[in-house]
Amino acid sequence: MNIIQTKGAPAAIGPYSQGISTGKLLFTSGQLPVNPADGAMPEGIAAQAEWSCKNVGAILEAAGSGFEKVVKTTCFLADIADFAAFNEVYARYFTSKPARSCVAVKDLPKGALCEIEAVAELD
Repeated sequence: MNIIQTKGAPAAIGPYSQGISTGKLLFTSGQLPVNPADGAMPEGIAAQAEWSCKNVGAILEAAGSGFEKVVKTTCFLADIADFAAFNEVYARYFTSKPARSCVAVKDLPKGALCEIEAVAELD
């Protein structure tokens, strides 16, 4: 088991790692829409979905994987009314159409509108 750590994604805000690889799989922790350079979170679901996707991508890259190797995602939305707008951004990144669960939750950390976690294959 290897801990994946990159400055290309926000640091964990609790006692967990950005990702873990084991065998031929990578598991990312949920990625909030936070700019890792300055800790800022943009307004609006489209901008937030963009940052969550970028942060997942940074972890995938750090582990030697990529969006095309993602087999499953779990997506959390603060408001299910954002589903269509979220999907527009998500579809640009996850072009291989991995299996996915997408649910609305009561609250997300830091007041975020979305969060994405992924499971991907490793070479």
